[in-house]
Amino acid sequence: MTKFFRLLLAALRGSESNFTSGSINRAIFLLSVPMILEMVMESLFAVVDVFFVARIGTEAVATVGLTESVLTLVYSIAIGLSTAATALVSRRVGEGNPREAGKSVAQVILVSLFLALALGIPGFIFAEDILRLMGGSERLIANGSGFTRLIFASSPAIILLYTLSGCLRGAGEASTAMRSLWLANGVNIALCPLFIFGWGPVPALGVMGSAVATTTGRTIGALYQLYSLMRNGRDVQVRGSDFGPDLAIIRNLLNIAAGGTAQFLVGSASWVFLTRILSTFGNDIVAGYTIAIRIIVFTIMPSWGMANAAATLVGQNLGAGQPDRAETSAWRAAFCNMLFLVGVGVLFFTGAGEIVRLFNRDAEVVAIAVQCLRIFCLGYVFFAYGMVISQALNGAGDTRTPTLINIVCFWLIEIPLAYLLANGAGWGPEGVFWSVAISESLLAVMAVMVFRRGRWKLVQV
Repeated sequence: MTKFFRLLLAALRGSESNFTSGSINRAIFLLSVPMILEMVMESLFAVVDVFFVARIGTEAVATVGLTESVLTLVYSIAIGLSTAATALVSRRVGEGNPREAGKSVAQVILVSLFLALALGIPGFIFAEDILRLMGGSERLIANGSGFTRLIFASSPAIILLYTLSGCLRGAGEASTAMRSLWLANGVNIALCPLFIFGWGPVPALGVMGSAVATTTGRTIGALYQLYSLMRNGRDVQVRGSDFGPDLAIIRNLLNIAAGGTAQFLVGSASWVFLTRILSTFGNDIVAGYTIAIRIIVFTIMPSWGMANAAATLVGQNLGAGQPDRAETSAWRAAFCNMLFLVGVGVLFFTGAGEIVRLFNRDAEVVAIAVQCLRIFCLGYVFFAYGMVISQALNGAGDTRTPTLINIVCFWLIEIPLAYLLANGAGWGPEGVFWSVAISESLLAVMAVMVFRRGRWKLVQV
């Protein structure tokens, strides 16, 4: 037990950053722990905002929801660039070339700022039109356009918080990325009630206060990341001279990022279509499905930590000229993920009712959520391998293959199958749930088959 706590402290402190030698199991643990906690912190932003904004009123919640739906484009760019940043930086670290890694980080920052301005400025200028296009009432637009305007103005902070985290993960500094999200969320949690409801000399800003708090937290988190990367004494350090545009690195970055962005958009679009199919069966069905999905998202955070750890390990070891160690790292992380998700699956299958009732006690809503959880968890063994192996391919710089697999499994199979089973076969909502389990399982099989061929080992980054 003492050895475990020592290892846990080492993971939280980030005492190691190069994982091209030594125990693979130790490397997975040291990378996974801070990455898991980082992802939990990322998810807290939305939870905290909605928690406080809900106390203002339905209109305020709707403002946040409409803005966030359009902001998906910003998030997709951020996630794509973050994936590319991890692949580039981890490869340079593995090659033993921290100077080039620092230059890559600088180019990531330049591209992040350029794209953030390209998306943020139109969003700031046309905030009212965006809300109107999304179906907002004139009263909502009048009261909420300030929120939308500030959130789009904060696009640089949103994108940098993602992309600099990707750089830090690639450099093996997952604990620093984790601390930056702790800092950002701590500020957001403290400032949200202060700016929303007011206190003393601070006026109550309503929903606008949420935007101020969130923007402040994200900005401070991104500045902490930037400070960490530019501080002397780090293995990967960014210097002022690194910010001169390097077209070769930028071109490489954008090529990899395109696949990461497409993967996010493909997945997001598929969930929108599934929700649309379910909406034809009534609000209780959608409510049950929504509750089940949120439960799943929170419980698989450790899985994404292991998947991101696999991406870093693959990138670093390919850079070090150790493709066999890279492959072994991915399989080991996938196996650990499978053990975890099997445990979660058993818990969901046996205790789904009790878990769902913590969120809602309406009989029909509970019944749908339970059915959804139990069907989804039947595919967890496949899902465990699919998410890790896909991220391993991304870590190798091969974002194109997972994108194509996602298009086939989600758009060509999952959505049509959901419609056919739900309506054509008369299965109703159950058909939609089975389509997800089947398509996710197929995705895992396809990803494993591609990974075993080994062409990803030859990708130049």
